[in-house]
Amino acid sequence: MGQVYRATDSNLARTVAIKVLPDAVAQDADRIARFEREARTLAALNHPNIAHVYGLERAQNQVALVMELVEGPTLDERITHGVIPLREALPIARQIAEALESAHELGIVHRDLKPANIKIRPDGTVKVLDFGLAKAMESAPSAAPSGTPVPGALSMSPTITTPALLTGAGIILGTAAYMSPEQARGRPVVKRTDIWAFGCVLYEMLTGRRAFAGDDVTEVLARVLEREVDLAAIPASVPPAIRRLLRRCLAKDRRQRLSDIGIARLEIDDALSGAPRARPQHRQARAGDSNAPRGRPLSSQRSSRPARCITAVPCPWRHLRFVLRYRSRRCAPRPTSLCLRTDDAWPLLR
Repeated sequence: MGQVYRATDSNLARTVAIKVLPDAVAQDADRIARFEREARTLAALNHPNIAHVYGLERAQNQVALVMELVEGPTLDERITHGVIPLREALPIARQIAEALESAHELGIVHRDLKPANIKIRPDGTVKVLDFGLAKAMESAPSAAPSGTPVPGALSMSPTITTPALLTGAGIILGTAAYMSPEQARGRPVVKRTDIWAFGCVLYEMLTGRRAFAGDDVTEVLARVLEREVDLAAIPASVPPAIRRLLRRCLAKDRRQRLSDIGIARLEIDDALSGAPRARPQHRQARAGDSNAPRGRPLSSQRSSRPARCITAVPCPWRHLRFVLRYRSRRCAPRPTSLCLRTDDAWPLLR
């Protein structure tokens, strides 16, 4: 929403971006109200991966938002050059996730996350732009007793950025290719809507194509609602954990979707470090095996005696090094804790 210009702040001698409402809508009270809400939303966000807002200016019947000028191409421009390598795509995705996590913690949903709203500075820093469709997750304006909407309710509806959807203002919100199914149906939007869009952006970085594409808006929305994303198009070099992350982000039922963008950030961290977040596997080891993981069950050698399970856990007392919990599968319903010196522990384990 709005036109963006490069400008110089003469008071502070810095280059800024000025976002001005077009003349065609400058006289529209609802659009101006949305523009002012964007300024308040951005002012509440203070994160290195979110473009900062410096102020709101009015002059000659125009309203302008003074913002941080972010140098560098948009992610959309970067994708046009081809598939982004995994080693480059994951750090970008991580920074996007951090920006969304910061906004979600304040109860703010972006609502229009897409590659065109993401810029990459020359030093690699990612900036999420244009929270013009953002709206605090709060109760919607109620209706009057007669059923007539409360005046000003339309001003709480985010602006549509797709020209083909302008005739349905307040019904379908966002940009079609990155809309979640619930967003396409005009239903209430929550932070999981941003998680869907995040999945679409990550998919596009890794494959070089949109998750849901079509010749027109109607076809795109139909695919968002009816078709599953083609995970087979993801390069074979992408780790299984990232594939699972994409599948969870792009679950059509938002109850099955990833619940928090912070989980995505952790999964990406693991993929970057090469340490997948795998479920712990309890390996069977002989009693007394020094390589056995601490705190895990050790099974004794097979014999005619009752099977027993012994677990070694740290002991808080100085003169004792371990607490051994002994359980017989045959006769002991509950574990029995024994405090033994290290020298005394071996006979019990035999």
